[in-house]
Amino acid sequence: MKEIDEFSGLLEGPRARGAFTLRGLLASPWSLRIEADSPLTVIAMVKGETHIAHDNGEAVWLGPGDVAITRAPGHYTVADHPDTKPTIYVYPGQDCRAPDGRSLYDEMMLGVRTWGNEPEASTLMLVGSYESMADVSDRLRSSLPQFLWVKNEKWESPLIQLLSDEMARDAPGQAAVLDRLLDMLLIAILRTWFNRKEAKDLPWYQAKGDRVVGRALKMMHQNPAHPWTLAGLSAKVGVSRAALARRFHDIVGEPPMAFLTQWRLALAADLLCEPEETVGTVAERVGYSSPYALSSAFKRVRGVSPQEHRSNVLAAG
Repeated sequence: MKEIDEFSGLLEGPRARGAFTLRGLLASPWSLRIEADSPLTVIAMVKGETHIAHDNGEAVWLGPGDVAITRAPGHYTVADHPDTKPTIYVYPGQDCRAPDGRSLYDEMMLGVRTWGNEPEASTLMLVGSYESMADVSDRLRSSLPQFLWVKNEKWESPLIQLLSDEMARDAPGQAAVLDRLLDMLLIAILRTWFNRKEAKDLPWYQAKGDRVVGRALKMMHQNPAHPWTLAGLSAKVGVSRAALARRFHDIVGEPPMAFLTQWRLALAADLLCEPEETVGTVAERVGYSSPYALSSAFKRVRGVSPQEHRSNVLAAG
């Protein structure tokens, strides 16, 4: 397995496959209540201003070049003003309906991947949603808050305008182009966000900077297939087993071997979604002696067998 650090490992996760992408053109008054439960959604502003209020109590105004990311579970409202009542409800499957329940999909289509209430509206936003749990790794989703944003002055990227232009095109292979652009935009946003103070407060980020725990984490991240033991790790980082166990638990919140199990199974969950992998090849890559050993650990920790996990992910996709 190639060497990776924990951040690179997180960003290996996004692999959009038929993601939902749409340009929203909206003239006031408007308000969208989002209850779609998409695993991960990127909202990027091209022009105008938008207010996003998450049910967790956080809210932000977004202007041109600003971006936000939401992840399931969690619902939120996107509107021209915090006081505007929802005029559009978005349910799972990107099912858009009026407050009275009628479908708005055809009524509000304005062109190729363009939707809204006014073709010349002053607000243009881009929405890109990963609709399958297999498209974004468990590791990445669990490392992010339900709602985050990055302001235009904190980053510079041509990807928003490029994605907007490509969304409006109707060309062969366009879905694949949009998938890759969405992946690139998501990674660019997260690279910026992970350098912010909010990200540095996360336990895994603090652990990375610790001399003892950071070294132990790096070894487990880079070589999960190695037969690590507490004694072996402590010898490598130059402290006693008790000292490593205590410091690791204080910073990460669990013992080193428990973390290693979760890391291996997170990798296994991602690899099992790849069509060329088998339970046997995955077991070997993540440090289990046999397919049976991986299956036993996977079911004990995640409640389903590797085969059931793969079936569930494919069904959700």
